[in-house]
Amino acid sequence: MDARLRRVNKEIADCKNDRSSNIKIDLVDSSPFHLKGSFPGPQDTPYEGGHFEVDIVIPDSYPFQPVKMKFNTKVYHPNISSASGAICLDILKDAWSPVLTLKSTLISLQSLLCSPEPNDPQDAEVAKHYTTSKRSFDETARYWTQIYAGGPLVKKMEVKEPQRDEIAIAGLEKAHVDQFESLGFERSKVVRLGKAVFYIRHR
Repeated sequence: MDARLRRVNKEIADCKNDRSSNIKIDLVDSSPFHLKGSFPGPQDTPYEGGHFEVDIVIPDSYPFQPVKMKFNTKVYHPNISSASGAICLDILKDAWSPVLTLKSTLISLQSLLCSPEPNDPQDAEVAKHYTTSKRSFDETARYWTQIYAGGPLVKKMEVKEPQRDEIAIAGLEKAHVDQFESLGFERSKVVRLGKAVFYIRHR
């Protein structure tokens, strides 16, 4: 058994024995070098209550080369591509160290959901949304968690203005919608068109 295989098998076993972290690693197929990691969304974030899955590929020179990870679950986050699940995180690139493990790297991804870095984005449109309207961003991220990660339904009491929530889900700014409405366009049509454009960009 080569060193890479021994290391990966040990990391998988260690993760299974540690139930306190809620981090899981499973085989995708018969190869121990293609794995699926998963973890719950962190509390007190728009991702709370969701279940997030990550595709993991172990390179030939692991652990001296970083693992390749991307989200299988669609996530609305500045540092995660809405289209491909690609992740912008330094430890997956030049800040990788052989002392890092699969579990510690997944924990870092979980922490990334708590602390977005909009100044170093993977998804520029989402980063712009985050910096210009945090409340609207949170509403959209919570909606994506509900739709794609099995998160809880948004409570009615949390949505004080249903129409505003619809605007947030469409990835629009209320002021922009109001401006089009003042020009004579129907609000519902503006929101519907904006939603269509938004999801085409983020498919």
